[in-house]
Order: sequence, then structure tokens, then C-alpha cells
Amino acid sequence: MSICVIFNPSARGEKAKKFRAHLEEAGHDWALKPTTKPGGARSLAAEAVREGYKTIVAAGGDGTLNEVLNGMADVPEGFSAARLGVLPLGTINVFARELRLPLNVRKVFPLLNETGDGTEMRLDVGCAEYLTERGREQRYFVQLAGAGFDARSIQLVDWEIKKKVGPAAYVLAGLQALGGEQPQITIECGGQKETGELVLIGNGKFYGGNFPLFHKGDLQDGVLDAVVFPKVNWQSLPGHMLNFVRGAMFKDGGSIYLQGREFTLTANTRAGLQLEGEWVGELPAKITILPKALRVVAPQA
Repeated sequence: MSICVIFNPSARGEKAKKFRAHLEEAGHDWALKPTTKPGGARSLAAEAVREGYKTIVAAGGDGTLNEVLNGMADVPEGFSAARLGVLPLGTINVFARELRLPLNVRKVFPLLNETGDGTEMRLDVGCAEYLTERGREQRYFVQLAGAGFDARSIQLVDWEIKKKVGPAAYVLAGLQALGGEQPQITIECGGQKETGELVLIGNGKFYGGNFPLFHKGDLQDGVLDAVVFPKVNWQSLPGHMLNFVRGAMFKDGGSIYLQGREFTLTANTRAGLQLEGEWVGELPAKITILPKALRVVAPQA
């Protein structure tokens, strides 16, 4: 089987170096395409599909994964021509956890070499249309979209600090984002309309690691799940965080849960949008679902 690995050399520094060493030790004859700039994984993935590789592997974090996904989509029938593989080298690796992949990349190698229905799943893919300086753009995602406080926090992340302290960099950015006035985000779905200062839209269950924020989430059910938090401030945040860690977010209230095939997001002022933990643009946005459009290498339950 022809396999191409799109590799982010900066993903978790030392972890990335060890990955390269493991790959050489294992003697795999996979093609390796290292990224050289932000966003570079997207063009490399498109290139790999055009070259005829049947498995395109994202070796990095969730940001690299999203770039590879969109590179595959840039080629006509790209999702049909190749399947997506994941080697988790990032800070949190939410999607790898969703697929129940080992976080030790050496244990994922054998799975990528296997073929057949027993190593492949068909998953839904989210599609976001949003505003940028260049106009309206479209981007796909497999795990998460967020607007309001969440997107602002990601926009404020200091990437040099992230390299040093990992997930704690998001906490620091979140505290910084609390200092400003929060935009009011309105989400509409099938005639239902809700407003809050934080809106999260998930394809699977997990957020921020293995926390099942989207308790009804399923990567194969043909719908997206949305959680709306009416208020995100110094008074409400401790309660949200406690419920989040305890897995009691919806038992104690304080949030609204929606499911649907299409969401429209608007705001009363400028508000950002993030996909897979990367800030991409601003509202207004339309979020839709493509049922079972993506073939992914994953162990069967």
C-alpha cells in the first residue's frame, strides 16, 4: 500500500525528533513530506493525493490534521481517492483519542500498514463557511468548531509559550480573553435560536482531551452537536470548569444543547471562529455536515 506521511517537524519538539528516529528504525518505506511553513501541510496533502498515494497520514497535532484533511478535499474526489491516517504528535491530540488510537506512535505503525474493512471507518465531516479578509471561505473539520470566547482565547495563544508549557498556554490565553467584553453569539438550527458568549460545535464527543463535552456526539450519526454557554465571565467560569471536569456539565445546567445538520452563527459585534483549535476567521458562519464522507484508518471497536 502506498503511504505518504505529512510531518510537522515542530510538533512537540522532542516528540517529533523521536518519531523520525522511530520511523527510520522501523524501516518503513513510506514517503515523508515535512512541512516547512504554517499551512504547508495542506498543499503537501493535495500533492500526495494527486501523486496517487492511497493513505495520507497527518503526523502532528490537531492543527496539522485539519490542514491534511483540507488538502485532501482540495483535490476533486480526494476523500474517495485516499484515506486519512493519524500519528498523534501534538499537544492534546483530541481526534486520536476519539478514534481510540494509541498515543505512542510506534503502536500506530502496524495499523497504517494493514488494509481491509477491519482497519477503516467512514466518518462524518463538518464544513464551515465563514468570513476572512479575502471574503467568504470554506474549510472542513472532523472534530470541533468554536465561536466567541473559545475562538478569542485561541487567537491570543502565545505559540512560543505553548511550545514550553503545552496545554497550559490555552489556560493563560483564556484568562486573558476574560478581560474583555464577550460578543453575543446567536446560533440557529431548524427554527430554534439560542444566544450565548461561547458556542462549541462538535462532531465527536471530546473537547480539550478526553472530556466528553458533547455527550450525544457520534462521528457517524450524520448530525453535529452544539453547546451554548449563555455567560462566560469570572463569576460563571469556575462553575463551568468544575462541571466540565466532573462530567456533569448538563446535569447541573448552565448550558444549552442542540443537534442538527446545519447551524448558522451570527454575532452582535466582531467575533472569531476556530476549527480544530486553530483560529480561521470571523462570523457570520454556516456550519454543515457531510455524512460519512471521510475514510479514516482506525481500530474497530
